[in-house]
Amino acid sequence: MAINKIKPLAFKHLKPTDKEQNINDGGGLYVRVRPIADGGGIFFRFRFRFDGKQQWLSLKASDLVEARKDRDTYTQMLKDGIDPNLEAKLQKERVRQHQLDEQEALTKLEARVTVRGLFVRWRDTELTNRKDVKEVSRMFEKDVLPVLGILFVEDVRKGHITQVIDALLTRGVKRMAKMILALMRQMFRFAVDRGIIEFDPTASIRKAKIGGKDVERDRVLSELEIRALARQLPNANLLKSTECAVWIALSTLCRIGELSKAKFSDVDFHLKTWTIPVANSKNGKVHTIYLSDFALAQFKLLKQLAKNEMWIFPNRGHSSHVCDKSITVQITGRQTKTILSNRSKDSQALVLTGGKWTPHDLRRTGATIMGNLKIPPDVIEKCLNHTEENKMKRIYQRQELKAEQAEAWRVLGERLNLLVNMDTSNVVLMQQR
Repeated sequence: MAINKIKPLAFKHLKPTDKEQNINDGGGLYVRVRPIADGGGIFFRFRFRFDGKQQWLSLKASDLVEARKDRDTYTQMLKDGIDPNLEAKLQKERVRQHQLDEQEALTKLEARVTVRGLFVRWRDTELTNRKDVKEVSRMFEKDVLPVLGILFVEDVRKGHITQVIDALLTRGVKRMAKMILALMRQMFRFAVDRGIIEFDPTASIRKAKIGGKDVERDRVLSELEIRALARQLPNANLLKSTECAVWIALSTLCRIGELSKAKFSDVDFHLKTWTIPVANSKNGKVHTIYLSDFALAQFKLLKQLAKNEMWIFPNRGHSSHVCDKSITVQITGRQTKTILSNRSKDSQALVLTGGKWTPHDLRRTGATIMGNLKIPPDVIEKCLNHTEENKMKRIYQRQELKAEQAEAWRVLGERLNLLVNMDTSNVVLMQQR
């Protein structure tokens, strides 16, 4: 059989007629021209014998040159003992599988989540009921997302986590480093639970190894220091409201974050109470503080300063309460050796003989004074609004000891009034127990 019977020029002039045309090009290649009634069109077919049977194979070639290459390829397959029809089916399956693999890869690529995307999902899903969601967001925006935010979650490794932690340790904020590690661990475990990743990149990092073992803080101001604080506060160039906050924290045992969020509507000046609502309370329970005359005087002064404000400690725009950290930052800034450009003269204004102190130390100090005044420990725990750790006591001992709490705050207030507002030259200072 002659090879290449159809001349290229002749092939270009092939046109459909009323009848189907099958033109042999040699070597088993046929050009099929469908009739006009069937829509016309030119196709290529390859005829061959395999295992003694004659078979046809439709080619996908679009022109004669390409069809002849296919014919030569299949002819070689026959010489190698390969069935062209079977090979064509296998090739079709390979193409289909390749397309499926590409689609799967594309789907996985589109489904990849960045650490920032994971954080948003975790925040909106898991943190909605947490009171510190704004603070968590602030910490991530400042210290975590600038480093990890653009990474895909499955690409995060232990080294990326330690990069964040080491930066915090370099700044000297060891406690913050431990806290952020714990939060990142919660977020990545959320990702594991949701099937976003298989392994938590923080799993092998031990919290105890970050900056060494935690040392429980036990700073308590002595009564001598409280007297010194009363002398130093007016000259520390603090906001008057911050001075009041110091005495309220000391006389009510409140947490500074609870005080920062307080509204005047929470204070009943007639009944002499301050109610910390569920939204502001750390343990999620309403807490009523019976104000001593000492504490009530501070709230009255704040009322005079604020005039018609809703918030006791408003932010600069008066749209909400002040930042939880504001009072702490002001107090810490008066106990540092760092020379600040506009506050260098005040940087040592609140330094006390016992060392650095924080607003939370005032809470511990007030509780200690109560103990020195013979207030029972269970009453002090109620005043602190601590949750009972013993499950049995928590379930069965539900007495609120309101009268006892009121008395505890009263005697604390009287003691503080004696130390702060009167001539204390004849006051016998109590020894801390």
